[in-house]
Amino acid sequence: MLEKLILNLFSLNIIKFGNFTLKSGEQTYIYADIRSSISHPKIFKEICDLIYSKMQTINYDVICGVPYSALTFASGIAYTHSIPMLLKRKETKQYGTKKILEGDFIPGQTCILIEDVVTSGTSIIETIEPIKANGLIVKDVITFIDRNQGGKEILARNGYTLHSIIDLHTITNILSNANKISLEDKSKTLNLINYAQ
Repeated sequence: MLEKLILNLFSLNIIKFGNFTLKSGEQTYIYADIRSSISHPKIFKEICDLIYSKMQTINYDVICGVPYSALTFASGIAYTHSIPMLLKRKETKQYGTKKILEGDFIPGQTCILIEDVVTSGTSIIETIEPIKANGLIVKDVITFIDRNQGGKEILARNGYTLHSIIDLHTITNILSNANKISLEDKSKTLNLINYAQ
């Protein structure tokens, strides 16, 4: 199922190869625009189902998607499985309640963070800080793709466990074995991973 999903993501140009700039400013040869899957309901549901399956081994009370790319995945999972969800704003509201964290919760509850792709883990830590400041406990983060570029290790050093559905190394091998990418594509991608490590 996972192999077929990756091939479908590639055929839809959601996983693509070329020269791209990441949020961090770093250059990359492979880009996974997973948020685009919202335009493909079957694919979107498969990704949500895989993330939800990973949640089964973790104790939690609420979930929260890392803004903005993972909000749709957290929402899809929350409403499909009747799970309470929180919405962390990128910035504090300047009007009304002036909250940065929307939704009902009780301090002391445990929150799982949902992300689509993890590179350095910076945006995750930025999301966790105000959640913890509101009295919630965060221990686990679930992502669809771990880019193998230090995010898991950085999160671990900060006390968080990253659970991924798949990583960049495995994606590259799936596409290479299916003859979807050239040896040059594979080499450039794996060199990126090795360099990061």
